[in-house]
Amino acid sequence: GQPRGPRSRTRRGQDAIMRIEVDLNEAVFGTERELQVETAVVCPTCTGSCCAPGTSPAQCGICRGRGAVQSMQRSLLGNVMTSRPCSACQGYGQTLPVPCPECAGEGRVLARRSIAVRVVAGVDTGTRIQLAGQAEAGPGGGPNGDLYVEVVVRPHEIFERRGHDLHARLSVPMTSAALGTTLTLDTLDGPREVMLEPGTQAGQSVRLAGLGVPPLHGRGRGDIVVHLDVETPQRLDARQRELLEELAQLRGEESVEPKLAPVTEPNRFFTRLKDVLSGR
Repeated sequence: GQPRGPRSRTRRGQDAIMRIEVDLNEAVFGTERELQVETAVVCPTCTGSCCAPGTSPAQCGICRGRGAVQSMQRSLLGNVMTSRPCSACQGYGQTLPVPCPECAGEGRVLARRSIAVRVVAGVDTGTRIQLAGQAEAGPGGGPNGDLYVEVVVRPHEIFERRGHDLHARLSVPMTSAALGTTLTLDTLDGPREVMLEPGTQAGQSVRLAGLGVPPLHGRGRGDIVVHLDVETPQRLDARQRELLEELAQLRGEESVEPKLAPVTEPNRFFTRLKDVLSGR
């Protein structure tokens, strides 16, 4: 085959990936991190030339700078000219009479670097942050690869993230649910008040608007959704029992006829569609 010319010692560095953990607070508001990495950097002695200071590459005397040598081989079809990389210069077309003693002719050395990473608000587990040119330097003084930082958000002890909303549970006394009350809750933004309407039922939820997670590179924030559990007292003294019995009498609840209901509410759309099709 025809020779393709010498290959270059200068090549781009490989991309790399790292993982960092952040807590929910950092994911919501953003943060900055300083990463310590050990990676290839341009050799400070030869600045990527691969040669000892004061020297330079020399043209290969075997391939005369072509990076390949040709030979004639006999075959059934006659004589065939073949080309293969030059073994004397490894296909570079040049040799290093005096390789750099620090990098052994590689043009790069291992070093520890500090890299600043800005974690923007709204990241989630799996979000990747691209840091262009922050991975290893390429051989022969080639350009750096890109560093990708993959984010892992640690679970929060209270809030569960669902999209842009944060969900939590709150148990309230039966009396507070019946009479209504105002409670102060700890959020990621600090204490916030939430009002429970009189007659609050177990399974209901209240929202604290704008206290959730912002969309990545967007505006606004999701909500905090508080799912309510109503605590029924398990141990009553005589006076408490007397008061509850009196309340039951006043409300006519001494004897309640049991009535079963579906576990999940039927889909209203399909119920109406069924009624229309049946002519109801």
